[in-house]
Amino acid sequence: MTDRLPPLREVIAAHGLAARKSLGQHFLLDLNLTGRIARAAGDLAVGTTIEIGPGPGGLTRALLDCGTRRLIVIERDDRAIAIQSEIAEAYPGQLEIIAGDALEIDAASLGEAPRRIVANLPYNISTVLLLQWLRQASAFESLTLMFQKEVVDRLAAGPRSPDYGRLSVITQWLCEVRPLFNIDRRAFTPPPNVMSTVVQLIPRPAPLAPARLEVLERVTAAAFGQRRKMLRSSLKALGDAEAILAAAAIPPTRRAEELSVAEFCTIAQVVGS
Repeated sequence: MTDRLPPLREVIAAHGLAARKSLGQHFLLDLNLTGRIARAAGDLAVGTTIEIGPGPGGLTRALLDCGTRRLIVIERDDRAIAIQSEIAEAYPGQLEIIAGDALEIDAASLGEAPRRIVANLPYNISTVLLLQWLRQASAFESLTLMFQKEVVDRLAAGPRSPDYGRLSVITQWLCEVRPLFNIDRRAFTPPPNVMSTVVQLIPRPAPLAPARLEVLERVTAAAFGQRRKMLRSSLKALGDAEAILAAAAIPPTRRAEELSVAEFCTIAQVVGS
């Protein structure tokens, strides 16, 4: 790690950056881990790298030290923005700071392609942010993200797994899911209640199977909303469930947790036709 800036703990103390629960903040100060995340993101020397909620800047520094050509950080905490300004001075021309709420910013329009997001996401908005980015998945080269481990388990789960659900289907339809490594809760300040996992999502050149996103969302919501019931019952909210399943060549006695992503897409095609 560069010696251009003071240690993270000194920076946190100088700026009074105590983690705020309301912002879902858990700071990762281990430089070996932030470096590992940055390296996992691949070649950062081209295009634009986007970080969400950089906080004291541990990952920010690692990304810059890994050769990031252009790094854009989105931060809503004024205390952290002041820290990011100091980092920007130490890395002239490489770091751009956007003060605002990531939920209200169109990350897909920032900088030049190829774009990638690398972030230790605030736990309280992580899934909402992910779904927002998935709607524009083709705009990104990769998403290297840290979530609670249980979220990554859901992203990567396959049929007949208790973790398999709507998030699994939508994510795998649009992206290749690569869980990378776990990070113990004790690595954070303050420690969260759960283990975290870094995962990389690689958007597919085209979705896994033909379907419209809004229809696939309706189908998976109905199916997994009553996941223990047979599809002939759980899909009634979509219309004549028996007819829909017959047209999709899927037995009506199957359950949501048994279907592949491609089979959900087939149902969505029937419903959307």
